[in-house]
Amino acid sequence: MKKFEKILLIDRTTEKNILWATNDYNFAATSEIKFEQLDLIQPRYKKNFANKKNRTKNKAEVFTPTSVCDLQNNLIDESFGKISWQDYVSKKILEITCGEAPYLANRYDAVTGAEIEIENRVGMLDRKLKIISENVFEVDDWLSFAKKAVQSVYGYEFQGDNLFLARKNIFLTVQEFFLDKFGFDAYTDFLIEIAEIISWNLWQMDGKNFSVPFAKVEVDLFSEIQENVLCKIMDWQENKICVFKNIGGN
Repeated sequence: MKKFEKILLIDRTTEKNILWATNDYNFAATSEIKFEQLDLIQPRYKKNFANKKNRTKNKAEVFTPTSVCDLQNNLIDESFGKISWQDYVSKKILEITCGEAPYLANRYDAVTGAEIEIENRVGMLDRKLKIISENVFEVDDWLSFAKKAVQSVYGYEFQGDNLFLARKNIFLTVQEFFLDKFGFDAYTDFLIEIAEIISWNLWQMDGKNFSVPFAKVEVDLFSEIQENVLCKIMDWQENKICVFKNIGGN
């Protein structure tokens, strides 16, 4: 897991590690998360009451129960209309201020921490992988469609511990669905590729100005945000790097 976690720490805009961007740990909020610090990261359900209250007050952090994620994701499914399962797998989804990404990968209840069996998961990536497993029976075909599914799900988050957990949840979800389908672990080369996709698709951003957290920017009538701090993501269909502000921020 270590080789994958190092990839999941990368900020693709800065090419450094993602930042802590929180004061809940004994590190400066502006400092990078180091690999050896990962064991300190806790999901929200394990944090103490004071930390939870502080994050809700200062960051408007409120995690959604699984039942609500299910209802809202059902509405998203309905909005797609009648499309093929292949088109469903490739349909792009963005979870804004994603926290630990329960709307994408529903591995555990974000409020209680209770583990959720694969057949009961309701995240959008979960739904895509379920459909793949129902329709695909060869390993190589499954891997190809699973890659498309991961490329289609996006999310951004300010706080670094949340972002790392979101990335890890996406990664582990792919591992778990593959194992459930075929009874053995997915290939290392495939998992490295999945980790790299995730490091692009779930990114750290200050949603007010579409930049990396704590970037020194000036925004007024006579100036623009510096391009080098605007967050970048990957358009996998075009295979090119894009500035998020230019495609989804306006």
